[in-house]
Amino acid sequence: MAEASASMDRPAMNIAATNIASSPAAGGVLDAVAHKIAFVATDTEPAQAARRKLAATYGDCRIEDAAVVVALGGDGLMLQTLERLRGTTKPVYGMHRGSVGFLMNDYRETQLLERLAAAQRSIVHPLLMTVTTLNGPQTAHAINEVFVTRQTYQAARLRIRVDGTVRLDELIADGVLVATPAGSTAYNLSCNGPIIPLAAPLLALTPISPFRPRRWRGALLPDRVKFAVEILEPEKRPVAAVADHIEIRDARHVAIEMDRSIDLVMLHDPDHSLDERIIREQFGP
Repeated sequence: MAEASASMDRPAMNIAATNIASSPAAGGVLDAVAHKIAFVATDTEPAQAARRKLAATYGDCRIEDAAVVVALGGDGLMLQTLERLRGTTKPVYGMHRGSVGFLMNDYRETQLLERLAAAQRSIVHPLLMTVTTLNGPQTAHAINEVFVTRQTYQAARLRIRVDGTVRLDELIADGVLVATPAGSTAYNLSCNGPIIPLAAPLLALTPISPFRPRRWRGALLPDRVKFAVEILEPEKRPVAAVADHIEIRDARHVAIEMDRSIDLVMLHDPDHSLDERIIREQFGP
């Protein structure tokens, strides 16, 4: 495989169809942006070379002082940067210098300030994962998906609750995932889960290589529901819980819900918006 002032009654993962210049705070951002850009990059040579060139042209500052962060890499870097900025209002503009770049804009060295001025804001709320292990609860956030997966050669045995009601008494599978609209084209799609339009207030609950029940292919559910995954036979069939790139092993119970207290902001070129990419994925080869 994805925040300044998001209205709390806006559907989760919805796109704010305005560009940065139309935001009340945008004037100050654009006036100072030439001196207030922080560049971050993956460790690969193409990404590091791009960072050096862009920093020499536009200047570079600490993330703490930046008005906007430009991430040079792939989707993994975008997710890590958004997590790093959690609790701030700083937007992230990604340019593709990595492997997977669904969340990234095309890389160009020229007209960066103009692209930032015209960029559309994608304001999203992450998933909150709470994992209970023998050592107690641990939490992590995910923008794409949370998945629960087997740690060994043996399939996981899981019980799934939605808003406290048991909806699946036993799922025997490699695992199960909950995906946001922005993440629905990532691991979820690889597991034959549905692609969700960004404006849809939905989450995908998708099994990973299910063995029983064989005919269950998952569910689309309102994004306000709370999921709970109980791990059956955790000693015999150990399970890990993963929020994007954060893994917690030997889970006993996993709770998942949308965290509307957190706003994350991505910036995208108008002709390369996330909405357009979601639509394109549904008609591609």
